[in-house]
Amino acid sequence: MTPVQPLILGEMPSLSKLYVNAAAQAARRRLLGTHDGSVLPAESHEVRGVTVDVGNLTAYQHLIGETASDVLPAGFVHAVAFPLAMSVMNRDDFPLPLLGMIHLRNVVEHRQPLLFTDTLVIAAHVENLRGHRSGTQVDLVAEVRRTPAGEITWRGVSTYLAKGVFLPGIDKPTVAPARPEFTAPDPTALWQLGVDTGRAYAAVSGDFNPIHLSVLSAKALGMRRSIAHGMYLAARALADVGAVRGDSFTWEVDFEAPVFLPCRVALDITTVQEAAGAWERSDFVAWNPRSGRRHFSGSVAAL
Repeated sequence: MTPVQPLILGEMPSLSKLYVNAAAQAARRRLLGTHDGSVLPAESHEVRGVTVDVGNLTAYQHLIGETASDVLPAGFVHAVAFPLAMSVMNRDDFPLPLLGMIHLRNVVEHRQPLLFTDTLVIAAHVENLRGHRSGTQVDLVAEVRRTPAGEITWRGVSTYLAKGVFLPGIDKPTVAPARPEFTAPDPTALWQLGVDTGRAYAAVSGDFNPIHLSVLSAKALGMRRSIAHGMYLAARALADVGAVRGDSFTWEVDFEAPVFLPCRVALDITTVQEAAGAWERSDFVAWNPRSGRRHFSGSVAAL
């Protein structure tokens, strides 16, 4: 359900400040006791008059392999909206801890092309608090318009898991959803990801989460090595699908296993065509070519 009242912010929040505040919030909760509520904040957060830096856009396109263009890639729109979405999860009345949340899934509707010259209205809210066998999950929704009352041009739903956090009144599923067996096919691409991949994506997205930046900062948060940003991997797969996807499409990705840096990632893209031969959908899957373990899978389909 969409919140009934927005909180209008004067500018896009700073991700670095949000992470600092989240660390302080986590410390307060450890000291005073965990948040015992099971109700999500009703307010959405909204920023109007958002513009895009063309230099940053160009650097993003180069990093993930998108063709240089005036059109904003769907993953770039996610990156632009991400700080506002994170600000909702950074609220004191948000019942889950922001730090340590695990990114499970993304569903994006890229309904119309957006240009770097467009002035954007971005809104974000949280919904669908529900149980998970390993904790509690929630959907973080971001929507982009050209005017406050205009139609939605881009909508993204990101599902996050607070592992080990079980809230009162939230039922825990007893059976894990079945995942289909995976046998690695012949890859259509091999990515060589260096140890600096996380820092490179942070520079164009603004997401300087410590688990992505270095071995030391990742170990401080319980990871054995730094890991690649999920949206970097998903956006790079979308770039590999290419221009066949057209101007309007849906884009889904499920994350299964982290990509520890440095590493190689194998990718396979399978195209599905309509009876008339037109493109209908491209399915993709990425895995570790050494172990055969699947990292993520998804699809891009005509909208």
